[in-house]
Amino acid sequence: MCAKNRVIVCFGPGPRFKGGIQNYNTSLALALDKLENTDVHIVSWTQQYPAIVPREFVDKSSKTDLLEGSGIKIKYITNYNSPSTWKETSNYIISLHPEKVIFQWSIALQGLPIGYIVKQLRKHRGIEVLLDLHFVVQKENSSLDRYFTKRGIGRASAYIVHALKTAEELQQLFPSRRFIIDETGKRSVDAAETTVIKLFHPIYDLFKPDPGFDKNLFKQQNALKENVFLFFGFIRKYKGLHNTIRAFRKVCDQRSDVTLLICGESFWQTLDNKKWSSRVKNFLFSTAKRIFLRKSDDERDYRPLDLIAELGIEKQCVVFNSFIPNEDVHKYFQSSDCVILYYLTATPSGIESLSYNFGLPILATAVGHFPETIRDGFNGYLAKQCDIDDMAAQMLRFLEHPLPTENIKEATRNMSWDNYAKAILQG
Repeated sequence: MCAKNRVIVCFGPGPRFKGGIQNYNTSLALALDKLENTDVHIVSWTQQYPAIVPREFVDKSSKTDLLEGSGIKIKYITNYNSPSTWKETSNYIISLHPEKVIFQWSIALQGLPIGYIVKQLRKHRGIEVLLDLHFVVQKENSSLDRYFTKRGIGRASAYIVHALKTAEELQQLFPSRRFIIDETGKRSVDAAETTVIKLFHPIYDLFKPDPGFDKNLFKQQNALKENVFLFFGFIRKYKGLHNTIRAFRKVCDQRSDVTLLICGESFWQTLDNKKWSSRVKNFLFSTAKRIFLRKSDDERDYRPLDLIAELGIEKQCVVFNSFIPNEDVHKYFQSSDCVILYYLTATPSGIESLSYNFGLPILATAVGHFPETIRDGFNGYLAKQCDIDDMAAQMLRFLEHPLPTENIKEATRNMSWDNYAKAILQG
């Protein structure tokens, strides 16, 4: 007699959306699907944010099907702006009779719908609800963030974190609760304790090196010099691209064989502002920002790319200021020597994990979790926070002392999605 499959639900953005959380949710589902006796479902948003948010979140560029060849079932159902779909979502998930439901938590704004769905699921004792926390304290704080976060994540059966800092922030948010940290996936049997599963951010394998890719031809076609520093991903203020560009300017004073390759979409500049609907969204969103957000945290006018011309390094920088389709991602990593993550603040980074899959070392600021994952001088170099001179010094240090791919493989040997999925299924 065949064993009954374990039904696992991954709640988060499905492959039709852009961004790291989509990549993460899809990768987790694929890893779970590869394990024996699992029946995996992705339950996704149709719209992740309030309708007034002036940004395009749907991936209209990629042609590859990330779920091709898998047995994963996917349903797009949850609309942030339609509370009736929140109820539909919880009813649908319950109808699947899941053993576990894993929610991706990445922004406080989603606290109301996620909190409602979690509350409904927790009424069914046979369902373990896990919140996979990509942050607790959000990078951009508002007066409502703490409320939404407590509302969204407070009722989980257990939590998953990728950094000790996140676990500490969870305890600070719920000071009266007793949390126990476990790094194997084993859950506490004490009803008075809540397990926090401290794992790693797995190495992305959605995007693999292409053995037939002509790196030299690509570099020639795009005027890339011998040594290429890569900034990849959405351009957000917390990622510190403005500091990276300033530090690179100092490197250019000493080296002529370097290129800064910048690939990514400016996060708040994805809509056609000539359209009436875009102008309305911008007005409403601006009003909400003024009420709830400190002016210093509003990044809609963040334009670090303007610094390239101001500093006179146009010939040393190559910019692809758009969303990179899935099928093209490998080209930029295979053409680069290292990845720059000079973040102002940091939770575990999908770009870091993606870089390791291409065997690239990381140059990062010593903030957040980076000192936990980057061994200075082994799989990367760490610069002092907000210190432009030291950032430039680490870039020059890398040029003089490049790090072998073998070091990257050694540092990430156990950080596979397979190990990650097995830890989650232990409980």
